[in-house]
Amino acid sequence: MDLNIFGFHLLGNERTALWTTPSDDEPPFLFPSGFHWGSAVAAQHVEHNQPSDWTAFEQRVARENLSRGKPGTAEPGHIRNWTAWPEDIRTKKTDFDRQYASDFALLREMGHNSFRFSFDWARIFPEPSNTPDAAGIEFYHAVLKSMQENGLTPFGTLFHFATPQWFWEVKDGKRGWERSDAMEHWGRFVGVIAREFGGQVQDWCTLNEPFVYLFNGYIEGIFPPLERRSGLPEIIEPMVALLKAHALAYDILHEDARRRGQQTMVGITKHTRAFEPLHNWSLPDRHLAALTEATFLWAFLDAIHTGILNIPAIFFSRHVPGLRGKQDYVGINYYGRFYVQFNLLNPASPTIHMHDPGDRSEVKSDLEWAIYPHGFYHVLTEAARRYRKPIFVLENGIADGEANDRRRQQFLVTHLYEMWLAMRRGDADIRGYMHWSTMDNFEWAEGFEPKFGLIEIDYRNNFARKPRPSAALYSQIISGNGISAENWNRYRHKELR
Repeated sequence: MDLNIFGFHLLGNERTALWTTPSDDEPPFLFPSGFHWGSAVAAQHVEHNQPSDWTAFEQRVARENLSRGKPGTAEPGHIRNWTAWPEDIRTKKTDFDRQYASDFALLREMGHNSFRFSFDWARIFPEPSNTPDAAGIEFYHAVLKSMQENGLTPFGTLFHFATPQWFWEVKDGKRGWERSDAMEHWGRFVGVIAREFGGQVQDWCTLNEPFVYLFNGYIEGIFPPLERRSGLPEIIEPMVALLKAHALAYDILHEDARRRGQQTMVGITKHTRAFEPLHNWSLPDRHLAALTEATFLWAFLDAIHTGILNIPAIFFSRHVPGLRGKQDYVGINYYGRFYVQFNLLNPASPTIHMHDPGDRSEVKSDLEWAIYPHGFYHVLTEAARRYRKPIFVLENGIADGEANDRRRQQFLVTHLYEMWLAMRRGDADIRGYMHWSTMDNFEWAEGFEPKFGLIEIDYRNNFARKPRPSAALYSQIISGNGISAENWNRYRHKELR
């Protein structure tokens, strides 16, 4: 009997007790020659502040002392512990603007061959003019030149949550992505980036985690534009606008590559989690977990694949002209497991748990996110099955501020194993892995509190860099192009030994 109908299992998603995916394979687990090994940052996280919507928000938070928040639970309109940091640190972030050359030299020493970064739209167009800022262009030329000198293949991101502040001025009653001239401004920015840097960058990510941006920015009020709309039906227009923005950027970047006579790969990267029911015995939990996965994980990628935006949770469907098939790869960001629970008081809005409140043995990050390597295998193999495209893992990491950061070491080995297994058993064509993140940095509404970096930043000591033990482990993995038997046996278990 086939229990699948309309893409959903009749019993919904199932919660597993697995840590890693069972396999009879023995280490070493080796990756293909030419695999991209690297790490990732974003402009607003690491660069000196530019006149963006996020910079304006940060300034307001500092001015009004809006610094509440608990680990992993952002408070609308606040940045956690923001005013505890001096203004010099708040505005320079990691001082990447002055230290990028030494950062890239350090990454070369660590064996990295790739680096994901983003272009700050507000640095290129601080004003809504037709002419880009010369200093902004010069900055990214220097950054890319330094990457090349250090043997790092660049992965360029165009939109990583921050936009110019002027983009949010009201135009015909609309702001931001809903403005009538939004695509005109976006296309101008992408065109400048392609013209200036298309000869140096062949791998492009147009949009970073669009559903996270839409949910946190338009429903939860955690990210700019800090809106509190009532639900998914109210964010359809900015969602469609982002899909159109991707299609436009795809066309511009491919046309530039065609003129240059070179190959290019263009896609988006999607924030993913394993959505599982809090209780397997609860059919509502299981159905809602499946529905949440279909909406949050796959709706946006499916839209690019088919040209039709379907949102199962609200029975919505719309054709988006010029979108179909415009992804050369699938970008995956993966961070762990969320538990879905039926909410009797509001059946249309399930409760999402970052970890199981009844399981004290669960491995969690400093943000109290449940760590779940097996879920990575599910996401990767499902993406491979749905789209039959190359996959780049463009973010995968853990907040671990311990001096020995053993959870990060465990996280690296177990998740790279799942990635290897997805390639071997699940027919996933995975081309590269970018660990999140290169260094500690500004983590949006969490501020400077979570430590995601392979490299520790001593903010109060002139932003001094110090590689963590996990950085050395990652270097071993890169050097051997895979996971050795020693490292697998040391880190494979849920209970660290």
